[in-house]
Amino acid sequence: MTTSHALPIEVRGSARQPLGMSPAQFLRDYWQKRPLLIRQAFPDFVPPIQPDDLAGLALEETALSRLIIHDENRDRWKVKTGPLTEKDFASTPDRNWTLLVQDVDKWDADVAALLEHFSFLPSWRLDDIMISYAEPGGGVGAHVDQYDVFLLQGIGQRHWAISTDPAAPKDFRPDVELKQLQHFEPTHEWMLEPGDMLYLPPGVPHDGVAFGGPCMTISVGMRAPSRAELTGDLADYLAERLPDELRYADADLAPAKAAGEIDRAALARVREALPFAATLDDATLADWFGRFITRYRNAQLPVPPEKELTEAALRKQLDGGASLLRHPWARMAWARDKRGATLFVNGQAYPTSVDWAGRVCSERELAPGKDLPAAEASLLLALVNDGNLVVRKSRRR
Repeated sequence: MTTSHALPIEVRGSARQPLGMSPAQFLRDYWQKRPLLIRQAFPDFVPPIQPDDLAGLALEETALSRLIIHDENRDRWKVKTGPLTEKDFASTPDRNWTLLVQDVDKWDADVAALLEHFSFLPSWRLDDIMISYAEPGGGVGAHVDQYDVFLLQGIGQRHWAISTDPAAPKDFRPDVELKQLQHFEPTHEWMLEPGDMLYLPPGVPHDGVAFGGPCMTISVGMRAPSRAELTGDLADYLAERLPDELRYADADLAPAKAAGEIDRAALARVREALPFAATLDDATLADWFGRFITRYRNAQLPVPPEKELTEAALRKQLDGGASLLRHPWARMAWARDKRGATLFVNGQAYPTSVDWAGRVCSERELAPGKDLPAAEASLLLALVNDGNLVVRKSRRR
């Protein structure tokens, strides 16, 4: 098997082999694995759309476009979302701005024809062709995409920098509307000419900046739904089709050992009721089910107090003999975990001990008394301030 160290990161393409190799070799060695720069993937490339036409498309009401201007001196970024106007373009500076238009292949047949060169991929994996036009210095900043992308240089030059360091930090800048990386240290840098193409798999930090003069880059992006999207849509799909009489069942139920506990037998029944949850570990399944079952069919929710209590104020009342009443709409359960237990109340999770999880679930009126340990005091304070427990003052005179 070929090792990654023996694979080049830069190859030369041709009219016969735009990838610089066969599609099978590309898919085996590079696809979703490592970046590849292909010099002259499209020799003598003539872009299928001109900058003026791209700008005209950005004026359309239903086109997805963005105008991004970078104030280099103050490192500030301004993003204007389309539809754009002629006034927007008239007010752009001489440099450091870029226009992005998505789904250009849906509007222009010549642009759509470029997709024929990517027919070695399943057609349903192709998402859209986004085209960017930039003046010198224009770009969107260092960022990470969560999908495969082919970046084909159409007009002018663009300087690309990427990082193949797997340990590179990927936290975002908090002060920018764009999802820009806070830290970016490139491991490879190139200048791309018209016809050159850079392939990037998901998760590779990169930054492209227009160089020298007007620049246009054609981005062929892939469709890559997140697992969250897949799971959510599958759940909706199944929910629409499963008959209502198919329910969680516990004909094998044994007497409860602890009030409110979601034990291993219960989790096994959940897995039986939800076959696609079979791969979830106990902790994840218990966390979801605990939140769900305490929220399920709740007609109302407790209302938090108008003014939050402090821990000192709560301790003072408890030391004076006050008790804590469970709110009638507080629905509770708990499950064991590695650190002790998690108490679930109306869809919220509260870390605690096994003893206190069981106690809160079994006692409708708690009388903690004096000298309450810090962890338990923190739990009770959170439950009180969320409205799940109500302070009942001492009746002593």
